[in-house]
Amino acid sequence: MKFIPYEVNTGSRNMELDNKLLEFAIQKQLREPIFRLYGWSPACVSLGRNQQDDFMDFALLLKKNINSVRRITGGRAILHDDEITYSYITPVDLLPHGENINESYKDISKFLINRFAKLGIELEFGGTKKSVHNIDYCMLVSTGADLCYKGKKLIGSAQFRKNGYILQHGSILYDYNKELLFEIFHEEINPDLITSIKEINPKISREDIINILDPRNIS
Repeated sequence: MKFIPYEVNTGSRNMELDNKLLEFAIQKQLREPIFRLYGWSPACVSLGRNQQDDFMDFALLLKKNINSVRRITGGRAILHDDEITYSYITPVDLLPHGENINESYKDISKFLINRFAKLGIELEFGGTKKSVHNIDYCMLVSTGADLCYKGKKLIGSAQFRKNGYILQHGSILYDYNKELLFEIFHEEINPDLITSIKEINPKISREDIINILDPRNIS
């Protein structure tokens, strides 16, 4: 696995880097995954590849110094603020179930499950909910592609596929601001649906999460 250590960039730079890494993998026909960890500064709302943006108040974002960007991956919008983001690029045929979209999420996410277990956080895959069309904030909807703690969503993931390669994005919620999320998405942040590392165990730092996900630290 090729690992790119944690770094903080603007939203547009983060998406540019992931897109370039995907194109590089395709061009070179890489036979190993690329795993990258990163943060966002300033905070940024990323929209899913095909998501409408009519709910967005761009004047509000500007006032609060929050950027916006569109992801190459699908899914709903996320506020990237107090979190750690990962991207994982791999040939489809390198995964045990790469051709099956739902199962490929699980193939990739097993690494996250194993690493978080070392911090005492037992993750499970989300249950597929009935179709929900009127929710814009990603973390309020849990599917089999997501990772949950005691039934509450902690990590939201989305994919994009091109020329036999997968790019998977994942947002790991360290903490969140309910009032700010409501201002942006106009949706109640139900504590029965969402959780964060800080809620699970406030003694775990962001650096702890970054370190445990660094494949060079695997013992």
